[in-house]
Amino acid sequence: MAQVNVTINGRQYRMACEDGQEDHLMRLAKDIDDRIEQLRGNFGEVGDSRLTVMAALTVADELVEAGKKIRRMEEELAGLQDARVVAADRAQQTQAAIIAALNAASERLEGITRKLNQTVSNGSGIAVGG
Repeated sequence: MAQVNVTINGRQYRMACEDGQEDHLMRLAKDIDDRIEQLRGNFGEVGDSRLTVMAALTVADELVEAGKKIRRMEEELAGLQDARVVAADRAQQTQAAIIAALNAASERLEGITRKLNQTVSNGSGIAVGG
């Protein structure tokens, strides 16, 4: 377990984290410190504890909004996946209909060719290819 010293609101804290997560923890602490400084600039000196609570509430609000956005996107993704399944089914049905139409057209052409061959054979003795 790694140890990291971070500074938040002018105070140093020694924090533990998983090995390899030191830079991430330092970025998180810097983000909180920056938020506190921004709040101090907006509201003045309202007390260290209050600024820290306000920063925590800001982060919590962003987390809730991000969760809502994720849920909306998951719902949208599910809808898109459903639409993709419907579209794939339609494409398969269309492909089957096209194959059936081509087969029917091929059979009709073969029938016409047979009739022409019979007509030509009966009339002139010359057969047309096929």
